Amino acid sequence: MIKAYLAGIPSLYEGEDIEVRYCIYEDEELVAKESVMLEYSKPAVVGQVALLTLLRELEKYKEKAITVIVNDGALCEVVRGTSTTKNKDVRTMAKETNKALAGFETLHVEDISTNREERAKWNEVLHW
Repeated sequence: MIKAYLAGIPSLYEGEDIEVRYCIYEDEELVAKESVMLEYSKPAVVGQVALLTLLRELEKYKEKAITVIVNDGALCEVVRGTSTTKNKDVRTMAKETNKALAGFETLHVEDISTNREERAKWNEVLHW
C-alpha cells in the first residue's frame, strides 16, 4: 500500500512561485520526500496543481492501492465531483485533474482537515 502526504502552498503575491511538498511511503517506509517550486498558479487551483505534480511521481505505483492525504476539503470535493464552485479556472482544472486520476486503479484522496490528530501528523510529515 502506498500512502502519500501532500501540500500545495500558494504564494502570497501574484507572480511568485508556488511550493508543492509531498512524502510518499510504501508499506510505512519513506520512498520520496520532495519540495518542488512551480511557477505561479491562482490560489484556487494550487491544490489541483499539487495533486497533478504528485500523480506524475506516483505513476510507477499505479497498480497498487494509493491513499493521498491532504488538508484541503475543496480539493477533495473537486476529486469527488461534488464541488459547486462557479470559478471557471477551478472547473477547467478539475477536468484535467479527473482525467489524470482516471489512469489510477485504486487511488483515494483523504481530507484530514477535521481530524486534529491526523492534521498534526500531516504537518509533522511535511514540515522541514
